Amino acid sequence: MRNILHLISRLFGAERAHSLSVWLLRIADKIPTFKWFLHKIYAVENKALEREVFGMRFPNPIGMAAGYDRNGEVYRPLSALGFGFVEIGTVTPRPQQGNPKPRVFNLPEDKAILNRIGLASKGFETVVSNIRKGHEGIILGCNIGKNTVTPPEDAAIDYLRVFRNLYQYIDYFSINVSYNTTHKQYIPRTRESIMNILDPLFDFRRGQNQYRPILLKISPDLTNEEIDLMTDIMVDTPLDGIIATNATTLPEGLNTPQEELHKAGVGAVSGTPLTERSIEVVRRIYERCHGTYPIIGVGGLMTGEDVKRMMEAGATLVQVYTGFVYNGVGFAGNLCKSLLPTETPVTETTDNQQ
Repeated sequence: MRNILHLISRLFGAERAHSLSVWLLRIADKIPTFKWFLHKIYAVENKALEREVFGMRFPNPIGMAAGYDRNGEVYRPLSALGFGFVEIGTVTPRPQQGNPKPRVFNLPEDKAILNRIGLASKGFETVVSNIRKGHEGIILGCNIGKNTVTPPEDAAIDYLRVFRNLYQYIDYFSINVSYNTTHKQYIPRTRESIMNILDPLFDFRRGQNQYRPILLKISPDLTNEEIDLMTDIMVDTPLDGIIATNATTLPEGLNTPQEELHKAGVGAVSGTPLTERSIEVVRRIYERCHGTYPIIGVGGLMTGEDVKRMMEAGATLVQVYTGFVYNGVGFAGNLCKSLLPTETPVTETTDNQQ
């Protein structure tokens, strides 16, 4: 499958390859025995991989980051491929198309992806219809944001609308205050702007019978002082953790020729160019909060060694996306194997995968 998608990506573009992969997974989702087959081949189950975080048992610490399954269409087959949890989104209140195509470009010389999609979303109503049947046995997170046309002063209304309507279906929420590649100027950087978004969510959660963890997803392009501020907000408020980081609009030392970058246009880069900065940000957050809050580390995790370094920096869980694109459908299972002690045998997967 990886070779086929790479060929399609070269011939027709990275976004079409992504669309095809999602389509194939949607087909797999309709065939229970095929999901069982995928799980049997790719998933790795072992007690040594389990994590207890946010009061939930994660079968392993490797998650699919937001951006791949934007509308909650393929989280079940992704789980079958061995991911310990899946984060859908970014979900906006109303449908929006994002930027004109082409808008996603593979940068193979850098093992990276440049995207300028914006926040393409089918809206929360479509997402609800996709996930309302339930996801027993699968930990499902949701990354939420505002519509591009919504002015910053009304952003809190958009976040609350999505949060309120998805609350009963989702296990945890990721509040996207990192870069939107459509309108980079909307990046909440002050305590006041962040709290304007978070306070209504906290107020709504207090009135519910079930508790949903709320995490803040931040950009790697924040200054160190701004990262400290985000950490302090986590410590001072009912936030449950931080997801660090998103893609960067300030990549350094790319090997891709400038003429190719110029053709791709301005966008956000994920993959190997982000590895060191994302690990640095997670380490800074961990040290500032003294390791007392969960951190989901994401950005440039392309190998098992990258994941180990991220966890050594303080990440409780990790997420991948670009690494999955470059390494194929067995990536989550391979990362799980790399985390097992060498003397620990891999347990055979069970037959009760959904």
